[in-house]
Amino acid sequence: MLSGCGGYGINIKTVAKCILKGFMEEIKQVIVVRKDLRMGVGKTAAQVAHASLMSYFEAEKKDMGIAKEWLATGEKKIVLKVDDENALRKLHEAFRYKGIPSALVADAGLTALPPGTVTALGIGPWKSSEISKFTSTLKLL
Repeated sequence: MLSGCGGYGINIKTVAKCILKGFMEEIKQVIVVRKDLRMGVGKTAAQVAHASLMSYFEAEKKDMGIAKEWLATGEKKIVLKVDDENALRKLHEAFRYKGIPSALVADAGLTALPPGTVTALGIGPWKSSEISKFTSTLKLL
């Protein structure tokens, strides 16, 4: 992904310069959480962490280069929200259709939620512009 960006080592400043010059595309991960569940802060944090790891592993299988670049460039993440499970599932289907790595989180039911409750969606890490096509209208959590 750093081709055309010179022979520099990967660091945040170099990556930022390369993105601005158009040599490479920004890589990000997006986590989307259901707001209708009204999970506590700790529960939400745990579900976001599950989504991040699960979708990272999907991205790693799809394109190891993108996954490594994301790790080397600060692991940009954005956490957004949707109204309900239906919206989360529709979003997941859109990413699956486009071949963008994503993963739905279903709670184990050990604490606050019934087993199998779908709580969050992890997307990427992947090309920011491709993710944003589906998430640009969503609000920050």
